[in-house]
Amino acid sequence: MGAPTGQLVSAGPGEGVRARRARRFIVGIAAVAALGGALFGYDTGVISGALPFMEGHFGLTSLGEGVITSALLIGAAFGSLIGGRMSDALGRRNSLLWAGAVFIGGALAVALAPDVPFMTVARFVLGLAVGSASVITPLYLSEIAPPHIRGRLVSFNSLMIVSGQLLAYLINAFLAQWAAWRWMLGLAALPAVALFAGLFFLPDTPRWYISKGRQDEAARVLRRTLPAEDVPAELARIDHARGLEAEARRDGWRQLRTPWIRRLLLVGIGLAAVQQITGVNAVVYFAPKILASTGLGTGASITATIAIGVISVLATAVGMSLIDRVGRRPLLLTGLAGMTVSLALLGAAFHLPHSPAVSILVLGLMVLYMAFMQGTLNTGVWLLLAEMFPLRVRGLAMGAAVFMMWLVNFAVALAFPLLLDVVGAGTTFWLFGAMCVLSLVFCRRYAPETKGLALEDLEDELRKAAGAAPATS
Repeated sequence: MGAPTGQLVSAGPGEGVRARRARRFIVGIAAVAALGGALFGYDTGVISGALPFMEGHFGLTSLGEGVITSALLIGAAFGSLIGGRMSDALGRRNSLLWAGAVFIGGALAVALAPDVPFMTVARFVLGLAVGSASVITPLYLSEIAPPHIRGRLVSFNSLMIVSGQLLAYLINAFLAQWAAWRWMLGLAALPAVALFAGLFFLPDTPRWYISKGRQDEAARVLRRTLPAEDVPAELARIDHARGLEAEARRDGWRQLRTPWIRRLLLVGIGLAAVQQITGVNAVVYFAPKILASTGLGTGASITATIAIGVISVLATAVGMSLIDRVGRRPLLLTGLAGMTVSLALLGAAFHLPHSPAVSILVLGLMVLYMAFMQGTLNTGVWLLLAEMFPLRVRGLAMGAAVFMMWLVNFAVALAFPLLLDVVGAGTTFWLFGAMCVLSLVFCRRYAPETKGLALEDLEDELRKAAGAAPATS
């Protein structure tokens, strides 16, 4: 079966208008869908500025800080499982609508929380939306994008995550002068309303429509992203894959026991764990606390985190521009090497006497670490998880991998304040550096390369890589 060109509508006689419409359609989808990524980023980043004031308001200990921070993350772990199954059953768009509604309610609940138990439960509920969006948004974007821009479009979600974190840092710095931590938390409701409203104007993905036997709707969406002459071939390609997998989809859990699929799932879970055990969210959630431990004041520490947010956005943009040219694996390996060196130096910096110069050095090394992390590992892992699983188990397998990501994130957020108290910041960051070395070995051995392949062609390549026989029609 001949493969379609996979290109946007090309320019030619009478085609210029169609090309512009196709671009506008894809940009519009990316802008609305990736608001889920922005909310993910805002709701995880805003806690860094709110915690110093919540500590005084609620009388929090280090354990209490860890519990409130990690409550959202354990909710996100379960939300990722719910999101994976829900996106297969209800569709990517309808599942994002559900997440948007929970984002709105959760943001208002945490802003109005009267005590620690209420705050903990409210952040858990908000985490359900964060976790669901973390699975559904890249899945949606990967399935609606033409192959030649899929990497950049899915990575746009990563850019929106770090942009959401930067927005949180900016708002935290502005509101810190009034200790207005409730406003910091509650303002997340505004982009949540925009996400919920915008989704009413989006279609679902062609692959999901075809999985439900709705070929006409799939064709209408494809005609908005591909040249008209490529649509029948693309429909046939997707439908062929669906036909081979229709029986298997009714028993997704059993399919996960197929050796080559199980191997892929374990690799995906490993990549998800790698993204978290290397320390990124210790910096995202606790940057002001880390800087304060060098002698910097609370207000200055919160303001200084803006630098982390800015470099995260810039580095993610650079990673987006490289990932479809360089490939997924080279970015992962380069980033992990840079992160290892950054963390080794950061750990050493905490053994220097406290001074303004040391505070600046620590901030600079945190910025360097985040540049490597956000420009390579974060971008690459989210994209690989959206690409590497076969259609029949994609939602389920990605949900399982992201569930592990959130569990490890939860463990890091809960343990990090306690580790600072027990072994100190220097040793803690050296431990993260050791995790980077182990992660580099894992990625060099197991991370797949998915650059430039249509999702339906990836299955055959990954079968071969796992030593399985090719699929037969």
